[in-house]
Amino acid sequence: MPTDSKSNNDSATLLCSALPNEEQLSRINAFIEKKYGNLPLEIIKDDSIKRGFKLTVGGKVYDWTDHGRLMQLKDYLGQLVSSNESDIIPLVKKKIEDFYLKARGQEIGRITSVGDGIASLSGLEHARYGEIVVFENGVKGMVQDLKRDKIGCIIFGDDEDLTEGMEAVRTGKNAGVPVGDGFLGRIVNALGAPIDGLGPIEEEDYYPVESPAPGIIDRQPVCEPLETGILAIDSMFPIGRGQRELIIGDRQTGKTAIAIDTILNQKDKNVICIYVSIGQKASSTAQLAENLRVRGAMDYTVIINAGAGDPAPLQYIAPYAGCAIAEYFMNKGRDVLIVYDDLSKHAIAYRAISLLLERSPGREAYPGDVFYLHSRLLERSARLSDKLGGGSMTALPIVETQAGDVSAYIPTNIISITDGQIFLESDLFFSGQRPAVNVGLSVSRVGGAAQTKAMKSAAGSIRLDLAQYREMEVFTQFASDLDDATKEQLSYGQGLVQLLRQPQYSPMNLSSQAITLIAASAHIFTGIPTNKVKDFQGNMLNFFEEKHPEIISEIITKKTLSSEMRKTIIEYASKFRESYASEYR
Repeated sequence: MPTDSKSNNDSATLLCSALPNEEQLSRINAFIEKKYGNLPLEIIKDDSIKRGFKLTVGGKVYDWTDHGRLMQLKDYLGQLVSSNESDIIPLVKKKIEDFYLKARGQEIGRITSVGDGIASLSGLEHARYGEIVVFENGVKGMVQDLKRDKIGCIIFGDDEDLTEGMEAVRTGKNAGVPVGDGFLGRIVNALGAPIDGLGPIEEEDYYPVESPAPGIIDRQPVCEPLETGILAIDSMFPIGRGQRELIIGDRQTGKTAIAIDTILNQKDKNVICIYVSIGQKASSTAQLAENLRVRGAMDYTVIINAGAGDPAPLQYIAPYAGCAIAEYFMNKGRDVLIVYDDLSKHAIAYRAISLLLERSPGREAYPGDVFYLHSRLLERSARLSDKLGGGSMTALPIVETQAGDVSAYIPTNIISITDGQIFLESDLFFSGQRPAVNVGLSVSRVGGAAQTKAMKSAAGSIRLDLAQYREMEVFTQFASDLDDATKEQLSYGQGLVQLLRQPQYSPMNLSSQAITLIAASAHIFTGIPTNKVKDFQGNMLNFFEEKHPEIISEIITKKTLSSEMRKTIIEYASKFRESYASEYR
């Protein structure tokens, strides 16, 4: 009984340069009968085959040409592990001596149509979703659509060299990227290949771009802070290691600036940072990399770039590739911060692919699985249990809104997937409030669990105070006479607003944030002209650093604030204000 009896093959074709003799023909027929049953054999003379022959049965091809034999030898030698270079030559010799040709069948398909980064193939009957196929010119593609009579592939590379009729071979492997410590400080494309001109990267492993998210048993609660260095965020919307915090706002409102400042603040904190650039201009990504390099942040950062000029398939796969690299470090017990900039362009790239694959469009022309597109990506962020090494992956996805509309399709999807959002408002940005964080719409669903005791104590009721100030500010626009209590509350609120202004590339450490917040809650800044509040803050922090370094040291090491320490900070801050009272009138 033939081993492939379930196959629907009904004929076999033999391509050869010279007709086989009786013995060869007998062996070929015996092979066909054993594997497929009694099938008619058609022999075709093909001058392009120099030596050997190629047998085709349905979708399977058995290649005994010179090229086929070399490919078998290449795969055979590829099993060598070069752990000891001194032994590699004897190993190769031994492998060659032991090498023998096998009847190895490959499924080969042919391109029926190609264009816009998409290729339709016929013949690959057993291809799997997500499997990599290789075209005869070396370009790779990934199966993204399975139909009864054809499959659809997205192409990782230039599709200009692909033509109708060109062959494609299954690899049996899913898409993946090389990973390793050598990627730190480098810029790579969506396939993990270096694009920074600094030479090849030594890889240590190979991770699939698609992998299941850690289960509940494999996770532990998010309770350790990942400090951004941005006072407005760390005090009111703390981010924990393993959390997913969305950064959302209109174009040019400082979304990327928040992510970059967060990366800069991880210096000397044993956190690996990964920045995924999706659909950005190449010049913008190059400038960002230079800013990180100048400030010493590229040593612990990896940049994955799928620019606006790259095909939609590469933009689609880029965040998954970045997540795979992040998982490598997380599985080694490291803490990782990954920034997806931005998922709006990622969704647009996926929409383009889906429409080209003739999938049914839904709301805003996005396909029905666009929610799953991002959920399966962001759910991979977690803080692993101690049994699995205790590593974490914290995600900062960025989403661009149109005219502040957070109720659009993609923003609402990602808001429901993440653990909170930092909403940046255009009006605040253009009024000079930077970062332009809207206190009312921003939230962190992890909350105080991701704050140190020092920050939780120092922050106090700052968010409530700001909300009251905003409400009173609107009300007092229509009032001419204000009582002293109202004036004092307005002055206090104006001081808070000024304190939350922070220049880019200037993250604050925990001690500076705690001292600032404690002084603010004690109304040290009340009455100081708004244009001098930031100047006063800077001088006050310098005063503490020079005159009372023991306070800074205790906050950083213990990460707590006793009532005595709080009183001491207020006392010294009050004395500083008195000594500089004439300068801040």
